Amino acid sequence: MTMPDIARRTTLALALSAGLAGAVHAAPPAERPWMDRSLSPDRRAELIVAAMTDDEKFRLIRSDFGQKNDKLPHPADSLDGAGYVPAIPRLGLPVLNETDAGLGVTRPGSDQAGAISLPAGLATAASFDPAVAHAGGRMIGGEARGKGYGVILSGGVNLVRDPRNGRNFEYAGEDPVLAGTMVGAAVKGVQERKVVATVKHFAINDLESGRNTLSADIDPVALRESDLLAFQIAIAKGDPGSVMSSYNRVNGTYAGEHDWLLNQVLKQEWGFKGWVMSDWGGVHSAAKAAMAGLDQESAGEVFDKEVFFDKPLREAYASGQFPKARLDDMVKRIMRSLFAHGVIDEPMKKTKVPYEADRVVARDTLEAGAVLLRNEADLLPLARKGQSIAVIGGHADKGVLAGGGSSLVSDVAGDPVPGLEPKAWPGPMKYHASAPLAFIQKLAGGKVSFDPGSDLAAAAKAAASADVAVVFVTKWAAESFDWTDLSLPDGQDALVAAVAKANPKTIVVLETNGPVNMPWLGQVGAVMEAWYPGSGGGEAIARLLYGVTAPSGRLPVSWPKDESQLPRTTIEAAGLYSKAKPADNVDYNIEGADVGYRWFEKTHREPLFAFGHGLTYTGFAYSDFVVDKDAAGHPVAHVTVKNTGKVAGADVPQIYVTAPGAATRRLAGWSKVKLSPGDSRRVDIPLEPLALARYDDAGKRWRVAPGRYTVKLGRSASDIAGEAAVDVAESFPVVKAP
Repeated sequence: MTMPDIARRTTLALALSAGLAGAVHAAPPAERPWMDRSLSPDRRAELIVAAMTDDEKFRLIRSDFGQKNDKLPHPADSLDGAGYVPAIPRLGLPVLNETDAGLGVTRPGSDQAGAISLPAGLATAASFDPAVAHAGGRMIGGEARGKGYGVILSGGVNLVRDPRNGRNFEYAGEDPVLAGTMVGAAVKGVQERKVVATVKHFAINDLESGRNTLSADIDPVALRESDLLAFQIAIAKGDPGSVMSSYNRVNGTYAGEHDWLLNQVLKQEWGFKGWVMSDWGGVHSAAKAAMAGLDQESAGEVFDKEVFFDKPLREAYASGQFPKARLDDMVKRIMRSLFAHGVIDEPMKKTKVPYEADRVVARDTLEAGAVLLRNEADLLPLARKGQSIAVIGGHADKGVLAGGGSSLVSDVAGDPVPGLEPKAWPGPMKYHASAPLAFIQKLAGGKVSFDPGSDLAAAAKAAASADVAVVFVTKWAAESFDWTDLSLPDGQDALVAAVAKANPKTIVVLETNGPVNMPWLGQVGAVMEAWYPGSGGGEAIARLLYGVTAPSGRLPVSWPKDESQLPRTTIEAAGLYSKAKPADNVDYNIEGADVGYRWFEKTHREPLFAFGHGLTYTGFAYSDFVVDKDAAGHPVAHVTVKNTGKVAGADVPQIYVTAPGAATRRLAGWSKVKLSPGDSRRVDIPLEPLALARYDDAGKRWRVAPGRYTVKLGRSASDIAGEAAVDVAESFPVVKAP
């Protein structure tokens, strides 16, 4: 640490202790013209950069690790989050605290109160409802601001290319249009609370095994049409203040040193005006990374080999290898986002967080995103009277499972199942204190018993003595490792089989990172995917089981029959405690842009459950499906949806498009339609132009080829309910904000 750094921190600490933190913002605009809110964020950023010393600029382009460590003294105004940038009182700049917040604020802050966790990102994506994602983003952003954080590392949009990836639960599925749309809505919600959101991990960080060295190899056009398209849509719709570069290499070059990704595509072609921060431990050079487009090094004193954006970059600056114009651009990008999203004008001030109201948001999110996979003989919903229930396994008497790693939220209600392994990174394995058993007991009209499922004979006996058995099974996943296979651990397949043999009216509730093998599927009556259910998960599961709310989630990922159906049957060095050497590269050219349901169509394979699949407690009929064009010549699908059942519910008609000569269809649009029994609605679904387009690498633009396009109405990617055709003229679409 340099002497100027120490002096500035000492000045800040004195100012805070004297109660002057707010006073630094009180200077008149004449002295600090960048505080004039009538000016544009760009102009304000230009003005403050012009007023900065080089030392102040270099301080802003690196954050420190916010949590206590032995590398630096722990500042009094750090909130123990992922990152910390000290205030610059001379300029009126407040301290900046950053927190991981993929599913909620992960560090409780100095009040140690904890936070509320949304269910897995896959649950939000499964809602197929941007309004649900937006509400979740507002909840997270509100808690972050209430706890004093100005930047949250929320906005994971990496595509699910492999269901064994340990971090899939943070993301939004396999389709780029769905993922980009949902994450964009969440980012918008976050930033409405005047907190900067961070879209991550840029780019194609789709496996965790060897993530710090692995090269994701893929044709640039295929990359544009898959993972990058998801980012492009999310950034256009959400306008995030920051983008985080990924750990991995892309076609041999580290993402944080990738001029094509960061400069040419993100900043120049897409016009991104915010800043690019590194992932924690993702910087490998100074001038090389900075000139390639990286704007801020994150916690380099703890996670990188050295703080590259301090002394090494200063030396490059002094020698002319790193020009002043680039330094100014880095700082301007950071400041522009802080001005644009209200972090400077409305500095963080801790306020009371409405935890119970936020828990309802988490509950509602799972109710919208849980997926009913199977429901033979209408076993669900459960009867409210005269039906005895045996609840078995999964710590359902205590809570619901959470995913591990940096996105793990310390629940405000505590951990009801302490001491589980692994206790160290990427653990601890934790549960959220929302016990399904307690909520089932509240709704049940008959006897409810519980068996932990640790003894097969006892579990089978409990199941046989009840009218219905509900088995909770779990599979923990976390950042930094991938599973070797799709099997349930700890003998849970045998548990389900034993219970189903004892009672054919068996319901299985899955708390998983995504698809798992289900050798017992044909033996059970119903299966519901509850993902990682979040802080309101227990109540949501009970309400869904009893039909208080009808399930309406649709799979945002294809569910394979087994690992043999995947593009890569094995992952080198997968496993929590693997000591094997990870692969040097992963060949994504195998599937290219044909991820998920498109891979299954291309290879003529039938998944166990298709992308978009999901059942509910009522029926829906489609009629009068047609496709025409709006006034601008863009295709629009129209369909009448009718609720033919006896209860209210929501349907998700999906539109898939196949271009002339193409081998696979693409999701081009959808609508979530909520209807009472007997009601119908005419639904208009504009087709996403980019789902019709291919990327023209020579012209550096998207191009819709002229011709006749096949348009299919689906209940899922493989359950087609109608077909039409539309003639389309040549066009060159661009990604637009809503």
